[in-house]
Amino acid sequence: MDDEPDWLRVMTFNLLVARPVSPRPWRDRRPLAGELLDRARPHLLGTQEGLAGPLRDLADDLGADRYGWVGQGRDGGDRGEFAAIGYDRERLEALDSGHFWLSDTPDVPGSETWGGCCTRMVTWVRLRDLAAGGELLAVNTHFDHESAYARERAAELLAARLRVLAPGLPRVVTGDFNAPADDPVHAALLDAADLVDTWDVAERRGPALGTFHDHRPPVPGGERIDWILVSRGTRVREAAVDDFARDGRRPSDHLPVRALVRVAGGGGDEGEVDAG
Repeated sequence: MDDEPDWLRVMTFNLLVARPVSPRPWRDRRPLAGELLDRARPHLLGTQEGLAGPLRDLADDLGADRYGWVGQGRDGGDRGEFAAIGYDRERLEALDSGHFWLSDTPDVPGSETWGGCCTRMVTWVRLRDLAAGGELLAVNTHFDHESAYARERAAELLAARLRVLAPGLPRVVTGDFNAPADDPVHAALLDAADLVDTWDVAERRGPALGTFHDHRPPVPGGERIDWILVSRGTRVREAAVDDFARDGRRPSDHLPVRALVRVAGGGGDEGEVDAG
C-alpha cells in the first residue's frame, strides 16, 4: 500500500480468542500475528477477541513505546474479550476514549439484553492526526454471531452513539460484524450513521476473499464479515483482505482487512473527489 505521509493505514483483525485448550494455541500463533502486523504496520488497528494476556503480548511485540492501546474486557476490567484499539503514537495522539455495551443499558459493563450469545461492546477513541492534521473518531466493535435481532439493535445503537460522540469529526469504524456485506444490517448501519464501506469505494482492491476461513483455504468471493467503515467524504486509496500465511499457517481464523484512507478534513488535496 502507498505510504504517503497523510494517508492512514487502517486494519481490522479478529485475533481468535486464546482458549486454555486449543489445537492452535496463542503461543504458536503469536509469532505469526506479530509478523503480519510488523509487515502491515497499521496506524490504526481495531482488534476483536483479544484477551488481556495476548493483547499485552502484541503490545510488547509491536513496541510499547510505538503503539498505544485503548480497551477493556467485555465483562469489565480485564475480564473477557476486548474490542481493543491500537494506534501508532508517531502518527496519532489519543485525546479521549471510552466504551459502551451493546444492550439496552449501554453504560453498564457486561450487560446483554437482546438475546445474543454473549456480551458485546464498543471501544472508541478520539485521535489527533499528527501528520495530516485534524482529529478523527476511531470506533471498534464485535457484533453477535448468533442473533440477527441483536445485530440489528447493535447497529441502531452504534449509529445513534456515533451521532453524539464527536459531532463533526470524521469517523473510522472497524469490526467483526458477523454478517456479510450484503446483509441488511450493513446497509442499515451505513445509512443511519452516514458511513461508506471502504471496500465498496476503494480506488483499488485486492482479491475478494471470505474473511472467516476457520483454518481452511480462504474462499474467493466468500462472505466479508469484517469491515472498515468510514465517514462519507473519505477518500479510500486501497482496500485489501490480508491473506498472510507462513508455512500454511495463519495467525487467526479470520483474515484481517486493511484500508488506506485519507479522512475528510485530514489533509486531503483540494479538489479531490469524495468517495461515496
